[in-house]
Amino acid sequence: MDPPSPMKPRKNRYRIETKSISYCVTNAPSRQAAILKNVTCNAPPGQLVAIVGPSGAGKTTLLSILAGAIHPCNVSGAILVNGSPMEVSRFRRISGHVTQDDALFPLLTPEESLLYSARLRLKATKSEAANRVHELIDELGLSHVAGSTISGGNGGISGGERRRVSIGVDMVHDPAVLLLDEPTSGLDSVSALQIIKMLKCMASSQGKTIVLTIHQPGYRILELIDQIILICDGMVRHQGSIVSMESRLVKLGHVIPTHVNVLEFAMDTMSGSKIFELEENVGKKHETQISRQADHDQVLYANSHVGEVLILSERFFKNVLRTRQLFMARMVQSILAGIGLGTIFMNVMNIQARLGFFAFSLTFLLSSTTEGLPVYLQEKRILQRETSRGAYRVSSYVIANALVFLPFLLAGALLYTVPVYWLVGLRTELDRFLYFCLVVWMVMLMANSFVACFSAIVPNFIMGNSVIAGLMGSFFLFSGYFISKDNIPKYWIFMHYLSLFKYPFEAFVLNEYGGEKGRGECLEMEPSGCVITGGMFVKQYGLRETQRWSNIWVMLGFIVGYRVLCFIFLWFKCKKMRR
Repeated sequence: MDPPSPMKPRKNRYRIETKSISYCVTNAPSRQAAILKNVTCNAPPGQLVAIVGPSGAGKTTLLSILAGAIHPCNVSGAILVNGSPMEVSRFRRISGHVTQDDALFPLLTPEESLLYSARLRLKATKSEAANRVHELIDELGLSHVAGSTISGGNGGISGGERRRVSIGVDMVHDPAVLLLDEPTSGLDSVSALQIIKMLKCMASSQGKTIVLTIHQPGYRILELIDQIILICDGMVRHQGSIVSMESRLVKLGHVIPTHVNVLEFAMDTMSGSKIFELEENVGKKHETQISRQADHDQVLYANSHVGEVLILSERFFKNVLRTRQLFMARMVQSILAGIGLGTIFMNVMNIQARLGFFAFSLTFLLSSTTEGLPVYLQEKRILQRETSRGAYRVSSYVIANALVFLPFLLAGALLYTVPVYWLVGLRTELDRFLYFCLVVWMVMLMANSFVACFSAIVPNFIMGNSVIAGLMGSFFLFSGYFISKDNIPKYWIFMHYLSLFKYPFEAFVLNEYGGEKGRGECLEMEPSGCVITGGMFVKQYGLRETQRWSNIWVMLGFIVGYRVLCFIFLWFKCKKMRR
């Protein structure tokens, strides 16, 4: 990979320091574990600083504190930026924090990923954002794969290139400070060296403050690192260059074997010893405490609410179109189900068979929408990361997500309804057909909102699928089809009114047997004459003609209600992550 093109040095440079910080987590109601203990270190601008240590030493925790991901109010000691206490909301605007796991859309290209990030985070026009992305692609050495998809399949990009895209997503706003957690994790030695060379060039030529964690760097990587913060058991044992570390080891009487990595030797010999504690900290303990004044954590967004919705809708629309397993399978499933059910119930006039058709249709429509759960869960990780960086509002994401699914679900509803309605032989009036289409569409939207809501709560697909399937089964049970409303115990009656099956099922019944023509239709004939008419059946079922449209409003209320709950759950999670 060619080194990034040189850029002008920064006017604003930032030095990050910690003064005797300690951080504890609660393991049990009355027990706390100290993750960091009296840590003092610094990261100057224009240098590449690496936090190194064995697994569980506290590297990622220290980096998270330096990045403001762990809020300073939860840490004892002082965190300073250019000598002043860190203001998290301001620091996040001038910094980029790249976590260890890559949260990227696999079906977008590197150029698209960077462009959407730029449009969301920069106060710039679309052309200005595109120019910034082209500069960044050249700087990251991604020009040759800019149009390839990020996914690791055929035609995808490599692990090292994917890592550079993750770094680029947090560099679109040209941060003065860049903090990276294990940027070489999972990469081969060549790719890892390329990443470190790129970061070294950024630090030296642009004056950026770059801090990274790394587990066990090789010799060639160590040569590129300006300063090493060696940490073990939550304490800093050394900060300085690899040369200063080697000289201190020699002064302490250690003999370093030839061709042995100095850092590995230091990590092996420091076990159970404090000989590498910073010299200026020995015998000292800073009592400085960071101000506990409330940080309102104000976020300044680059776009208006409408602008965010448009950008997110475009990105989500592109993702859904490219998810062939979701989009095409859904369309084919709707057509086949419509034709299949239509041929099974073709011209069946028996009332029980007709009700069975309505019930099975709802079962198919409501249960088949759980396929969107993996998409929502993947998006949730990216949402939490992007909103924590102030890229956009949670409400914009929820609105954009809902808008994008409207045309997709409408297409699915029409592909199902057109064959099944006429094959089954339902009422031939155009308004009844259109009403049936509307109900099917509303059912799909209800189920989609329901899945979106619970995807905001559940941690993974297995639990989400179990919860959603269980609730769908309960809704079907209390819909009034298996057991009438009058026979449902009073302590379970609330489930009848919460059932997603109840309102569309009643709408189907009223659409078929309501109105003047439906009331006069004979549903059961005996030698003595007509025993049950459509009007008698509707009345026996406890339905009124006015419910035909009131049920539509109730279904719309469910759609909006579940989206509002989705927003509340996601907002709470993102707020908690930001704090």
